[in-house]
Amino acid sequence: MTKDIMLDIRGQICPACLLITLREIANNKFSLKRGQSRLVVKTDHRDATRTIPGAAVSMGYETRTEKTDGYYEITIEYRK
Repeated sequence: MTKDIMLDIRGQICPACLLITLREIANNKFSLKRGQSRLVVKTDHRDATRTIPGAAVSMGYETRTEKTDGYYEITIEYRK
């Protein structure tokens, strides 16, 4: 079963959005790479929907971005 690691960075702007997310990826890299968890980022900063997925993909992760009620949800999982 995959555990969701929730990261709510609404109210933050880039580059803080990207840096906070990269720190969370680094702190959880072992469970992410084993497929035991995935990172779910909530952001209301539109630029983060490009910078975060771009950085995560370059690190070997898959991403999915969905717009919900007034914010974006970016899901980051290790590419299998």
